[in-house]
Amino acid sequence: MASSQTTRASRFNLADSYIEINEHFHEQGWSDGLPIMPPTVDAVAEMVGDRDATTVMGVMPPGNGTVTVEKVAANAVMAGCLPEFFPVVLAGVRAMLREEYNVGSVSTTTGGAAPVFIVSGSYADQIGINSGTGCFGSGFRPNAAIGRALRLVIRNIASAVPGEMDKGTQAWPGRYSFCFAENEPSNPWDPLRVNRGFSEADSTITVIGLRGVHYINEGGQETGLGNLETIAGSMRRMGLVNYLHQMNRTAIGLVLGPEHAEEIAKDGFSRQDVQAYLFEHARMPMRDLRNRSYWNFRVWPEEYDENDPDFLVPIVYAPEDFIIAVAGGTGRHSAWLSSWYMTRSVTEPIDVPSVES
Repeated sequence: MASSQTTRASRFNLADSYIEINEHFHEQGWSDGLPIMPPTVDAVAEMVGDRDATTVMGVMPPGNGTVTVEKVAANAVMAGCLPEFFPVVLAGVRAMLREEYNVGSVSTTTGGAAPVFIVSGSYADQIGINSGTGCFGSGFRPNAAIGRALRLVIRNIASAVPGEMDKGTQAWPGRYSFCFAENEPSNPWDPLRVNRGFSEADSTITVIGLRGVHYINEGGQETGLGNLETIAGSMRRMGLVNYLHQMNRTAIGLVLGPEHAEEIAKDGFSRQDVQAYLFEHARMPMRDLRNRSYWNFRVWPEEYDENDPDFLVPIVYAPEDFIIAVAGGTGRHSAWLSSWYMTRSVTEPIDVPSVES
């Protein structure tokens, strides 16, 4: 099991009993409440593969645990990952370690935020990360295990344990696992990875520190504009910290179902057009924000006129702060993802294993 403050994972002997091992891990606080796969020396070594197990990837707040390849591998084994999932897990850890993601705040806030991981590129298909029907839900091993491994890293290496450093008032199920892939065949625009500055040939993982998933159904409108009107309308609501912290450059995620994406693109909207539309229409009047939510901690650009009750405040600082992906199956459903206010979205490349001829 991982020792958070050293470069090597701890070794200890337990009875050769799956039940007893799980009980011990639960008692030590090393699990998320679900059964774990025992991280035996052999299983961890297989997960590490030909990598240097002692490589230090960084120090992860809030507990400032030393993150090594071996410790991440131990948590990946516990989560039920196969070795082919591990490159995605490592990329996800690198993304969370980036300063702009601010993993310490996301992991400890009373807002109960949690990371969502969006995988883009051919490696997602290669290892079977679901991008279609039910991609946010259960039943898909790569999605569940990769997302869970990354959450266990936060718990076991960074020491963000609920009730201790993790102060989530209620939290939400995303703190178990939340990982899915981009449905590229249904995406009418450039892939997410290309939009985020990578090449078509790359595979990437994008992390957003989320506070919740907001369901959108639009079955009455069948035009791009009609869909966008409904999406923007669903973002105009009280109680969101996003309307008060634009200077932090916090991202909003938008996951379009294939039908909505097709209709929006068919009406001539590019990805940038969608971002611009939402930036102009997902706004709240100053009167509805004043003295609500985190009003006393607002961080706004100087041009926002707090004295004008009709001034319309956008939900993000700039259009590019909408992170748009296409995922899911048929059914005319989409979702937008509200993020915690002290975090920025990060995209990291996945070191895809070379295929031996």
